[in-house]
Amino acid sequence: MFVRALSLRDFRSWDALSLNLRPGCTVFVGPNGHGKTNVLEALGYLSTLSSHRVSSDAPLIRTGTAQAFAGATVVNTGRELTVDLELNDGKSNRARINQSPTRRPREILGILQTVLFAPEDLSLVRGDPGDRRRYLDELLTSRIPRMAAVRADYDRVLRQRSALLKTAGGALRRSSRGSGQPSEDGVSALATLEVWDGHLAAHGAELLAGRLHLVHDLAPHLAESYQSLAPESRPASIRYRSSLGSSLPPEFTEPARAPESGDIAFLEERFLQELSVMRSKEIERGVCLVGPHRDDLELQLGDTPAKGFASHGESWSFALSLRLAGFALLRSDGSDPVLMLDDVFAELDRKRRSALAKVALDAEQVLITAAVAEDVPEELDAVRFGVEARDTDRGRISHILEETEDRRDG
Repeated sequence: MFVRALSLRDFRSWDALSLNLRPGCTVFVGPNGHGKTNVLEALGYLSTLSSHRVSSDAPLIRTGTAQAFAGATVVNTGRELTVDLELNDGKSNRARINQSPTRRPREILGILQTVLFAPEDLSLVRGDPGDRRRYLDELLTSRIPRMAAVRADYDRVLRQRSALLKTAGGALRRSSRGSGQPSEDGVSALATLEVWDGHLAAHGAELLAGRLHLVHDLAPHLAESYQSLAPESRPASIRYRSSLGSSLPPEFTEPARAPESGDIAFLEERFLQELSVMRSKEIERGVCLVGPHRDDLELQLGDTPAKGFASHGESWSFALSLRLAGFALLRSDGSDPVLMLDDVFAELDRKRRSALAKVALDAEQVLITAAVAEDVPEELDAVRFGVEARDTDRGRISHILEETEDRRDG
C-alpha cells in the first residue's frame, strides 16, 4: 500500500498542497513549526479519523476559514482509490470515495492504513490509560473497520447512561433531604437504567472482545520488536486490564489465551453482572464505573510495570515497540501500511535509530519528517522535500520547496 497523491486545502498551515508521492522513502525537511508534521497528521486523519496531536477537529481548520480539506489517492495491490474528507467548523464532516459521497465519514476507514510514530507516543508508556485505549482502538479499527461503528454505538450509550445516573443520583439525594420519596424524574431514570444496561453490555462486550483478540495477536509482535530495539533490557510484555474485575476469570485477559466464538456472549453476561453489583456506587457518583472506557493496557518490563519504573530510553523503546508491533501485525494480516515517522530519529540513540531504519527499509512506503537532513539515517535513500512557512496577512502559510534526490550511499 502506498499514497500516490496527497491534496490539502486550509488544513493547519497549508492553504493549498498538491503532492505526488511514490513508494520508498520520502523525507520532509524543515524547521520546527513550519508545517511538515501537518502533512503526516492529514494522512493519519484520513486513516483513523483522528489526530495524534489534538482531540478535536477545530485546530485542524486553518485560522480564518470554516472548512478544511484532505484527500489522498491510495494504491493497494494494484487497485487505486481516492478518499476525500471535508472538515467543517460547527457542522458534520463529509467524506467521499472516488468522488461518491459516503453516508458517514467512517466508511473511508480501511482504505488507507498508516502507522505513525511521533514524540507524543511517549504518553503510551507514561500517560493516562486513555492514551493506551486509544492506541488499541485505532489499531483495532485499522484491522476491522466495522469496529468504528461498535465504538461509536458504545460511546453514544455511555453518554446516555451517564446522564441517567446523574439524574437518578440527584433525585435520590434530594429525596433524602426531603420527604424521603424519590421524584418522578428519579423514578423514571432508575426504571430506564436497566434498558441502557443491556445496550451498554451488548456494545461493550463486542468492543472488549475485539480488544482482547487484538492483544492476543499483538503480544508476540510487541515482545519481538522490543527485543530488537533493546536486546540488553528486560523482556517486554502487555496484558489487558478490565474493569469487570473479579467477574472475569483471571486467565480470560491473559494474552496467551486464544479467543473463542462464545466470548462476546460470555462477556455480555459478566458485564451485566458487574453492572448490577456496582449499581449503587454508580448512582451515588453519577458515572459509569464499568466498561471498556475504564480499562487499561498494562505494560511490563520483566516483572515491573513500565509506567513509573522504566528509564527514559526504555520508555522510548517501549513506545516505539508498540507502534512497530502494530505495523508488523497489519502486515501479517496481508496489508503493508504506510509507515510515518514524525521527527523521531533525533530522539533516538544510534542503536535504536539503526533498528528503526531496518524496519523502514523493508516497508513499501515510509514518510519521515526531520528538522535537519542529518537526523535521518544514511542507509535510507530518499526523495526529499523542503518545507518552509512564511508569515502573511492570512497567517502562517506552509510551502513545499524543490524536490531533491537524497542519495548518500557513497
